[in-house]
Amino acid sequence: MLSWGNRFNICCFLDNNDYRLRGQRAEALLAADAVEQLQCNAGTAFEQLRAFHAARPGWLFGHLGYDLKNETEKLSSIHPDGIQFPDLFFFRPRYLLLLEQQQVLISGEDLKETAARKIYESCLAEPETPPAAVTRASFNLEARMDETYYLAAVRSLQEHIRKGDCYEVNFCREQYAYTTIDPLLLFHRLNALSPAPFAAYYRTGDKYLVCSSPERFLRKEGSTLISQPIKGTITRATDPAADELLRQELLHNPKERAENVMIVDLVRNDLSKTAVQGTVHVDELFGIYAFPQVHHMISTVMATLDERFHFTDAIREAFPMGSMTGAPKVRVMELIEQYERTKRGLFSGAVGYITPEGNFDLNVVIRSMLYNAEHRYLSFQTGSAITFNSTPEKEWEECLLKAKALKTALGL
Repeated sequence: MLSWGNRFNICCFLDNNDYRLRGQRAEALLAADAVEQLQCNAGTAFEQLRAFHAARPGWLFGHLGYDLKNETEKLSSIHPDGIQFPDLFFFRPRYLLLLEQQQVLISGEDLKETAARKIYESCLAEPETPPAAVTRASFNLEARMDETYYLAAVRSLQEHIRKGDCYEVNFCREQYAYTTIDPLLLFHRLNALSPAPFAAYYRTGDKYLVCSSPERFLRKEGSTLISQPIKGTITRATDPAADELLRQELLHNPKERAENVMIVDLVRNDLSKTAVQGTVHVDELFGIYAFPQVHHMISTVMATLDERFHFTDAIREAFPMGSMTGAPKVRVMELIEQYERTKRGLFSGAVGYITPEGNFDLNVVIRSMLYNAEHRYLSFQTGSAITFNSTPEKEWEECLLKAKALKTALGL
């Protein structure tokens, strides 16, 4: 199915890898070819998205880039950006394929049953392409910041925390290379190594996202809003008994619990801006979820959207997601700009869909590789939450742990 969709210059493939987290509507969705598209940068992007959806209500697929922060707050971004996705891009697909309960539902602009069957047959005719054996990569990764700079920056951020500037900062570093890759093959490799509930393969022309995200930013179903921030990570063990000990260690780790609570409070505040008063609540706190490489601590915050607000208002008021900024949000985004060395772009933004009714499901773009084929620029970023009690060396190790599956998929 994905190979068929990748024939088009614009496509978006979303795969839950059978995790079925809270209301995911299909095992996989594929949107291919753009009938219309909206592309813009920070300024009036959310207003344009609202108007674009209202003009012809239908399915939309696309992304929100991190630098939409420059629209929601008085901020700016000056760092280099090797990928160059626009801050916002959504498209109306010509073809939409939904895989659920071992059925494929195919729809599209003026699509007749005969044409739909041809698409289905074409998908079936595609040879199954299991991930190819990963050979040693012929390139080396470079980094915008080395370990020495990273450790010094973490200590500086902790000094900001000590002075009361902030409580927690999500601090990230980029690794990159100039090389030629096959993004589709890379997605198959990564999805096999690290299947995740919000995996995505996303293409707009010569720009690609290969995503193995475990995190949901925000979902709307009817009037219900759901956000599931991740804060808290520990490695897995192959021995079941040792793995359970690691799981318990994460669950009871006071630092990880403190990080999680800080972000839960931030998300509660974000949702309260558009929610019916008194409906914001924590449905699950400190849930421990297992993934192939790591255990994560995930909490679930829910609310009821006030009918006075449009669905784009709920997104705008919660964006960027607190798990990728820290608290308080505006101050830490200033510090992120001060200490990081790369424009985040689509990384720590969101990819997903919007339905004709104005429901949506958007992930958090983490555990992802981005590629600009024209410039042969490959990039990925990893980070961790810096608090007063952080040990800089352990935060560095967490960045390396989160990069493990990405580097393995690349043959590094």
